[in-house]
Amino acid sequence: KTNKFCQSCGMPMSKDPQKGGTEKDGSKSTRYCSYCYQNGAFISPEIDTPQKMQAFCIEKMKEQGMPRWIAWIFTRGIPTLERWKK
Repeated sequence: KTNKFCQSCGMPMSKDPQKGGTEKDGSKSTRYCSYCYQNGAFISPEIDTPQKMQAFCIEKMKEQGMPRWIAWIFTRGIPTLERWKK
């Protein structure tokens, strides 16, 4: 199934310029965006908790001019995404 949102960072897949990351075999990932996932692995292994991902995404959105409180609203669902459900 194709997800509407990256199951790691929550970004809409439609906003990903690559339209998804890549699996080891080079095929498109339907779960994760190209900013999170390439060649079958997560790009930033140091981001290993949903809280770290939230903080990272909030900073990125702030860099793009978004107010922190709006960035927080966009990221508060991250802990419920597939990657973080254990």
